[in-house]
Amino acid sequence: MEHTSHDASTNLLVIAAAEESVAAAAARLSQAGMAIRLVRVSTPTALRGALRAEAWDGCLVQHGETAMSAQSVLKAIHQQGMDIPCLIIAAPGEERSAIRAMKAGAHDVVSSEGLDRLAPALEREIREARHRAEHRAALEMLKDSEARFRALASSLPGMVFQMVRDERGGFRFLFIGEGCHRLLGIKQYEILYSAKRFFDAFEAADRRRLEDAFSASAHSGLPLEWEGRLKGRSRGKWISLSSTPRHGGHGEQIETLWQGIASDVSESKEIEAQLRRSREQLSELSSHLEVVREEERERIARDIHDEIGSLLVAIKIETNLLTAKLPAAPASLRDKAQVIGSLVEQAMATASRVARELRPGILKEFGLAEAVRCQADDFGKRFDITCRVQCDDEGMEPDADTSLALFRIVQEALTNIAKHAHASLVVLRMRRENGSISLEIRDNGRGISDGDLAKPKSFGLRGIRERVHSLAGVFSVSAGESGGTHIALQVPERRGAEPTSDEEELQRNLF
Repeated sequence: MEHTSHDASTNLLVIAAAEESVAAAAARLSQAGMAIRLVRVSTPTALRGALRAEAWDGCLVQHGETAMSAQSVLKAIHQQGMDIPCLIIAAPGEERSAIRAMKAGAHDVVSSEGLDRLAPALEREIREARHRAEHRAALEMLKDSEARFRALASSLPGMVFQMVRDERGGFRFLFIGEGCHRLLGIKQYEILYSAKRFFDAFEAADRRRLEDAFSASAHSGLPLEWEGRLKGRSRGKWISLSSTPRHGGHGEQIETLWQGIASDVSESKEIEAQLRRSREQLSELSSHLEVVREEERERIARDIHDEIGSLLVAIKIETNLLTAKLPAAPASLRDKAQVIGSLVEQAMATASRVARELRPGILKEFGLAEAVRCQADDFGKRFDITCRVQCDDEGMEPDADTSLALFRIVQEALTNIAKHAHASLVVLRMRRENGSISLEIRDNGRGISDGDLAKPKSFGLRGIRERVHSLAGVFSVSAGESGGTHIALQVPERRGAEPTSDEEELQRNLF
């Protein structure tokens, strides 16, 4: 039998034998303003059918009216996996037996003579049942989300983790990904039980660095980026940690939580080491080739000076003698002799300049600053380009290799300007500062573009860069602010000294 009030919205299942009991309950609920639909059943079969047929907001059991006890009704509801508020309506004198049903899971007992309590009790239990359903749904969503997170974490190449540090400096892991054993050789539960197992996995020096890195990240709030080596059976394996801190806690208990990933970077470290060794070998080869080139230049310069220079002097002497013995010769013949003498003088000057450029003796005799001034003076005269030199050489005492390398850099830079810049002014500035030598060369030419820098055949700039690198210095080349090209470099005054600034500082401070 079904009783429905207008605009029914609450589905109630009533276990009762008498229709009058249903009518009485329906009347009291309607009087309380509840929009309801009541369906009465009186047998176990009808109960099971009703439970399977539709969803119910509540269940009213008229105690003692049917062969079904309240306990059997509750059992049938639980067997269907349902959470339905179940209220027992008991006749006077039956409340005590109904209380036993409450111990079995019923939600409340209402006296049949006090049905005024029925509506508020039913509304309360329906409301709590809905809260329980929402809570279960939230838990299911949380479980699904956690399962997806664990699946994602296990698929990542490494170990996802959550770790917290309390205000006393103690560490505790909240989550460890499944990659823990594969990465560290330690079971998840071991690290979850004691964070010390995680820190103890690293070499002693690296462990101290890791603890310091976490402390610095906690105080600064900056992301943690750290690399270190494992010890034990995994000795030599490099681990990289990337994590972002977040501060939280309750009251005075301030904690820092890190969420991040640990990964094996051994392969990339080995590649870096191989690349570093290759660069070192290339640098050694470049240095050796430079030594060979300088030795060859010195030999050629010596041959030019000793052999060709001597021959040109002899030719000059013979030409002068010949000219002196032709007092009565025709004017055209005397003019020819004078032209020959002039050409010989030009050849001698050229041979002297070439020998000086190949192996500048002035570098040894008067030092780097004077050699640079002399080179700039020759450059200005040869190419009709104004060349201003500012050398603050007070206390400047570079070693022989550094002096020669800087001189070659100046030569190469001026040659590039002559070939490509179309400049009319060059400003060269060299100074000593903090154990390093800074060199800047500016011109007012057509400038340089990124495309020019990327050209595979820009051997001049590449040679300068390689020389600076071999001296453990820093180098930059860029377009000038008002046109032209700006070359800036800084090298230690003596080989083996550490450079005193990096490239960013150089760009900021020079000129």
